[in-house]
Amino acid sequence: MILVTRLNGPALALNADLIERAEATPDTVLTLVDGTKFVVEESIDELIERMRMHRAAVLAYASEIERGTGQPPQSGPRLRVIPGSEERS
Repeated sequence: MILVTRLNGPALALNADLIERAEATPDTVLTLVDGTKFVVEESIDELIERMRMHRAAVLAYASEIERGTGQPPQSGPRLRVIPGSEERS
């Protein structure tokens, strides 16, 4: 999830994987895969950087899990492993 600020003020946590496109019209309009639209204060460059950082944090945490430390990165989203949720053969 990334945090964005709606144009009218309140913050919104948004699943970055559901963003289909971002347009600068001149306000930034996010369109989700289901057609929902949000007008946000952040620029497209800011959104791209937040999505990049979010994905990097997820990959870093996955790497920690594989190494057995299971410690979340110092910044970014906090994830947890649910026991028994491993892929079953």
